[in-house]
Amino acid sequence: MPMMTNGRLGIYFHLPFCTKKCPYCHFYVLENRTSDPERLLVGLRKEWALRSPQSVETLYFGGGTPSLMGPEAIKEIISWMPNLPSEITLEVNPEDASLEKMRAFYESGVNRISLGVQTLDDNLLKAIGRTHSAKQAMEAVENSSRAGFENISIDLMLELPAQTLDQVRTTFSLACSLPITHLSLYNLVCEPPSLFYKRPPKQPLEEEALEMHLFALQFLKDQGFERYEISAFARDGKIAQHNTLYWTGAPFLGFGPSAFSYIDGQRFRNTLNWRKYFALLEEGQEPVDFRETLDTPARQRELLAVELRLLRGVHRSRFEGQEKALIEKGLLELHEDHIRLTDKGLLFYDTVASELI
Repeated sequence: MPMMTNGRLGIYFHLPFCTKKCPYCHFYVLENRTSDPERLLVGLRKEWALRSPQSVETLYFGGGTPSLMGPEAIKEIISWMPNLPSEITLEVNPEDASLEKMRAFYESGVNRISLGVQTLDDNLLKAIGRTHSAKQAMEAVENSSRAGFENISIDLMLELPAQTLDQVRTTFSLACSLPITHLSLYNLVCEPPSLFYKRPPKQPLEEEALEMHLFALQFLKDQGFERYEISAFARDGKIAQHNTLYWTGAPFLGFGPSAFSYIDGQRFRNTLNWRKYFALLEEGQEPVDFRETLDTPARQRELLAVELRLLRGVHRSRFEGQEKALIEKGLLELHEDHIRLTDKGLLFYDTVASELI
């Protein structure tokens, strides 16, 4: 049956094709993958028929390598939407971003591109198992722009194996010379079950990592990028609308194997197992293997912690006194009628979130 939702709704298609072994990525050990985009499209059609919502604000294609679905499949999925979403994002690997293909994706209806650049240093790209070069990454941005995209986001990473401040300076200088409108900045975190978790690389020392981080923040500011969320920077006002829905607690609906959804206070996840995903859909059942409903206080605390990632902060009326100790520690501050993270709090967000939740 069609799914009813109130207000804003983001749609996420998780298309976890994985064509390479990336040592920091959990897809390195993901089992039961499919390499058949046509088969996955059949499954997605069935899942959409079960859940099709009545309105959509944003649409996001993510996963391992969603661009492997191809422009025609992406165009078909966009045609399923009950209305044209204001933002339609597609993740693309730099090595898969030829001018011809980017033009085809632009013509399919996609209006925002997200490229997993990570770094513009060839030695570091090899160290983290990426198959594209710095030159290919820069060409991918240029190709996207020439194809017609005016909203281009890239991901960059810090604390890479043996990364130096000079390498960071070079990467950010090159990146900001490109026609990008958005940048997401992450630290390399070695989590299970990735290969890097089993065999941790030698990463920069804490003091070196902090120096890189502070340089990146100042450089991006000088280049006209406004930091609006802990790890997100935008210029020309082009914030990530889809991600902002997550951060503000709006409902979102995920399609595809292992996709998460959040509707009416309930979280649920599609099965990670591809065979089970297809089998359940063949039986006319939702391919869900996990559900949880948070009680109202727990849900409010969690939403508060997530929305606090936004630099604008959260209205003080949302707090119930738990902010006082964090203000005393210099992690939160009162700004007009909002409470927001301080510069120190931005560095230690995990501490703030754990205390609020």
